[in-house]
Amino acid sequence: MPYYLYKISDSSGLKLVKHLELLSSFEKFREAKLKAREMRAEVPEDGFQYKVVFADSELHAEELLMEKREQPVLMDHER
Repeated sequence: MPYYLYKISDSSGLKLVKHLELLSSFEKFREAKLKAREMRAEVPEDGFQYKVVFADSELHAEELLMEKREQPVLMDHER
């Protein structure tokens, strides 16, 4: 299964809707990780995120990225 590198931005400030742009795919995680780090370093903080996703297909990768995830519950000793 390949690793997909996506550029993610919020659409007009809406948290539920994300704009996903596939930048490239890689066979090895190390290559994907290095490219993602390079992209993050090149661009100043402008609202974009770069994420690497391991998935069966582009469709599966986009489904994983669009999934609403709950915030983890922090225990008292973790604060």
